[in-house]
Amino acid sequence: MEPKREEGHVCDVLVVGSGAGGLATAITARKHGLSVIVIEKEPVFGGTTAFSGGVLWIPGNRHGKSNNPSDTRDAARRYLKAETGNWFDAQTIDAFLEAGPKMLDWFERETVVKFVPTLYPDYHPTVDGGVDVGRSVLAAPFDSSVLGSDLARLRPPLGSITFMGMMFNSSNADIRHFFNATKSLTSFSYVMKRLVAHAGEVVRHGRGVQVTSGNALAARLAAACLDLDIPILTDTPALRMTKDGGRITGVEVGGASPGLIVARRGVVLACGGYAQDLARRAGIYAHLKAGGEHFSPVPEGNTGDGIRLGEEAGGAFDAEFAQPAAWMPISRVPGKGYFPHLLDRYKPGMIAVLSNGRRFTNESESYHDVGAAMVAAGEAGAWLICDHRAIRKYGLGHAKPAPVPLLPWLRNGYLKKGKTLADLAKVCGIDATGLVATVAEFNRGARHGRDEQFHRGETTFNRYLADPDHKPNPSVAPVEQGPFYAVRLEIGDLGTFDGLKTTVEGAVVDRDGRVIDGLFAVGNDRASIMGGNYPGAGITLGPAMTFGWITGRYLAGIAPAATGEGGAA
Repeated sequence: MEPKREEGHVCDVLVVGSGAGGLATAITARKHGLSVIVIEKEPVFGGTTAFSGGVLWIPGNRHGKSNNPSDTRDAARRYLKAETGNWFDAQTIDAFLEAGPKMLDWFERETVVKFVPTLYPDYHPTVDGGVDVGRSVLAAPFDSSVLGSDLARLRPPLGSITFMGMMFNSSNADIRHFFNATKSLTSFSYVMKRLVAHAGEVVRHGRGVQVTSGNALAARLAAACLDLDIPILTDTPALRMTKDGGRITGVEVGGASPGLIVARRGVVLACGGYAQDLARRAGIYAHLKAGGEHFSPVPEGNTGDGIRLGEEAGGAFDAEFAQPAAWMPISRVPGKGYFPHLLDRYKPGMIAVLSNGRRFTNESESYHDVGAAMVAAGEAGAWLICDHRAIRKYGLGHAKPAPVPLLPWLRNGYLKKGKTLADLAKVCGIDATGLVATVAEFNRGARHGRDEQFHRGETTFNRYLADPDHKPNPSVAPVEQGPFYAVRLEIGDLGTFDGLKTTVEGAVVDRDGRVIDGLFAVGNDRASIMGGNYPGAGITLGPAMTFGWITGRYLAGIAPAATGEGGAA
């Protein structure tokens, strides 16, 4: 049951939005003695976090030290300087590197929010300061039934990346058992136990409760809020902010219980950015301005409300990053929504081509890098292509590997098939001569584990999500065993990078760099410290929770006071 609002609709801190950044701020402020209310316009809480992989990039964290004890803050700083280029902000980066590990320890010590190490490499491990392991952590799996009646308000995971509603952990170990279920008795037993347990959860609770990845992080943060008696008011949209002189004093809300909520110390905007603000992104995304299309799998409620409210209060917002969003190649699944291509691109025997039949990028780079290459190609989309061996072993997009049948996806048009490459090209509208030549050229090197054109599989990150059992290159195999298959890739995103300008502590500033008293922004409502780049797994959630923690402490009077001059992030 949803908690009732505090008597008189008054609190110290009002958080607008229920993703990781907002809930981290709320928990921190409450733990330091402040009264807090969280409002969320949608009927569920968790924001984009609940859809995500649940990974945080936190250089120097204690979990990562166990895998890479030689990593240093200086190395992480050099890496960020190389990655962010002209957008490197020394003050903000230093604050992140200093506070990140402390934030992680604090949440694990003080709340039910727990993490486990991952083996993720940085996305560009060969860049100065990059590492092969140790900077990314993952939310620990969680039994979300502890939320009780509030379980119904937890945003479910993205349906297109579950199997029969069951979630997979963001790691090779979990996924590998499902890929090997028909080849290994151990894996078959593992999968059957998961399926039986999941079926029991659905019978008892109406959904799976053993959650992983971003759903586990959202559930853990919500549980921490509820443990602290922080009301999370769903179906409560923020309409407009109130002022007293130049100070933001509260928010008028709509929904089931319209009224005014007064915030004595500050309003924190945490609405998830503008990925679903169709008008704003149409004027910012280069491929949309060129007449292309865009399909975002993030929650439909991420319509830029926080940025709009911030601008109305005088806050500065500029669309200035060359890559304004975290790009994600997606495919549209009939009746299922959007499928983010997080795993298949890395597998051997798959290549991506444009309509001319030519490859345009290293398919095993990060989703953001592949998405940026799609944008740069200037086409509406691309095709992810594989042969029969690859699709039956790894699946392709939403089409699952053997023994799950392919026929339903062939019938509804999601999956394209051709007896020969020329046949496939005709079905897809690809230039057949170009495709046949591309595959022949690729196969010459691929038979020896080499990608002569884009050097796929030559970094630890390229290999991390590939097939470690495939030799000599876990990312590369020829595309030669017909029939052949393809799925249409289009440009999507995991959230936006451009946001409101703030001080290090999260106070929103105007175009002259002056603090707007009583107004703060966290998460994707705050401009990314990465400058439109994507250095590693979790570079959205890591800074979101770190700066949420910094903002919560500042509101409680713990962090150094913002000067109101410079330091804008």
